[in-house]
Amino acid sequence: MKKFLRYLGLGLLSTFLTATPGLGADRISFFYPPFGEFSLSVDSLETFAKEGKIDEELSFYASRATPQQLAQLRDLLQQRFNVTPTLVSQVTYSPIGEELMQRLGELLLTESRNNGFYAIRASLILAAADQEGLTLVNLLRRFPSDTIRVNFTQGLKIVDDLSQVLKKKDEVFASLQKEAIAQAATSKIDFSQQPDLRSPGKFSWQKKTLELNDISRNRRLPVDIYLPTTQNSELTTENSLSPPFPLIVISHGLASDRSTFVYLAEHLASYGFAVAVLEHPGSNAERIQLYFAGLAGSPDAAEFINRPMDIKFLLNELERLEKSDPTLQGKLNFQQVGAIGQSFGGYTVLTLAGANINFNQLTEDCNPNNSSFNLSLFLQCQATELPPKNYELKDDRIKAIIAINPINSSILGEGGISQIKIPVMMVAGSQDIFAPPVFEQIRPFTWLTNSNKYLALIENATHFSAIAESTSQNDVLPVPTALLGPDRAAVYSYLNALSVAFLETHLLNRPEYRSYLQPSYATFISKEPLNLSILQSLSPEQFNQIWNGSTPHSAKPSNLQPTLTSP
Repeated sequence: MKKFLRYLGLGLLSTFLTATPGLGADRISFFYPPFGEFSLSVDSLETFAKEGKIDEELSFYASRATPQQLAQLRDLLQQRFNVTPTLVSQVTYSPIGEELMQRLGELLLTESRNNGFYAIRASLILAAADQEGLTLVNLLRRFPSDTIRVNFTQGLKIVDDLSQVLKKKDEVFASLQKEAIAQAATSKIDFSQQPDLRSPGKFSWQKKTLELNDISRNRRLPVDIYLPTTQNSELTTENSLSPPFPLIVISHGLASDRSTFVYLAEHLASYGFAVAVLEHPGSNAERIQLYFAGLAGSPDAAEFINRPMDIKFLLNELERLEKSDPTLQGKLNFQQVGAIGQSFGGYTVLTLAGANINFNQLTEDCNPNNSSFNLSLFLQCQATELPPKNYELKDDRIKAIIAINPINSSILGEGGISQIKIPVMMVAGSQDIFAPPVFEQIRPFTWLTNSNKYLALIENATHFSAIAESTSQNDVLPVPTALLGPDRAAVYSYLNALSVAFLETHLLNRPEYRSYLQPSYATFISKEPLNLSILQSLSPEQFNQIWNGSTPHSAKPSNLQPTLTSP
């Protein structure tokens, strides 16, 4: 009975409320055999939210919670989400939103014990339209049923499975950090006597904006080019860089734009790299704003093809303009091209590097019975709408890539990732819930077959830690502060330094920069709480041993795919 009461306490209630923003109407009811049915009125929650008072009904649950849990619950109940009813409607009526609502509806049932799909969607839209805005209490009040019934048994299983996955993730991250620290301890390099790659380089640069028009695909591509200047002849001699400059292309994630990585573009330009930052019109901030306003459809599956094709078109156009535009003439080296992408942009650069879409893996992972905790599958599985064929997405001009929080586990899979033959750096954040690090970066890292590969792990970093602060033009997704993570300045400095080191080493063939890619350099520049680690190797067998909690190298690796995709 003690164990049951512990589950029945406010901790579980808080978990349900946090994960699913709409749990009832007048009452929240849950049945837990053999103990019977339990319930809690919305009035009790509203009184607690507004006045901080715990009435007799709520006290049964509150007595089993810590003061910290109660404070967190009250903060959650008071939280107002600044979203419009149009935005909520667009999201919940989209294919991804409908799938999410359907899954939530299996847990949150109507009074007649039917799937709560329609009731959840209606209450979200009505609450967002209310003058008090979308709050949990207001949402509960708008639920079109006197009582919402929680599928408590299924909920407990999901909470337990999720806890196990999160525990495993933490164990994997901690084990890899420990290995990186052990490797760093053997280094004798004094980085305090080395140039600080976190600081800007010595090149000045100019910014040039273009708007390219791919008539064949009806896509207009805004592009900002950061071009190093060569006014100081001593500078080019000192850095042994002169025109034409190596070219780096940066691909943003979903709902972002070309301002997302301005800090990185400017930093690379200061080291003598020409940087082209484009926008993908089918999935940039402007398109998502139009979608949320009801003026455009949701990004479609063709975007998985159009994004790498955007970069191919960009390179083709720059090659053409380099021959005719005086400001670009003789300035771009198309024998030394690198690419950097984040999230959806991470997928984009992986395909350009040679990874093909893996339709067999998508079919396996995107079946309706797959109850994965990998949120990125909602996006990846849209690719099942594409005609299955071999799309020519690779661009041989690209010689090295950096993929930050990439999504790839199902749409590319091992079959796709293993085709990449050029140097790759993957960057993962331990608290990334949208592209979970174990699923989307750490395990895929083991599939890379080129020995020039690097895995940068950033403890406590989220999916948003690498991107610049939002502007009024691209602030289209209302991201709660808790999901942004700690101050991002440290992550910016890591990416600035590692990008220079990686590109100097593998694009320009300068071995003197290779020391900056060692675990000891990560330890040197690491700052709490965003601790940085770097690994240069991790085999599938080693990963399996870490995941399964075993260490002997003779241990037989298990098949992790069912565990990872269907916890």
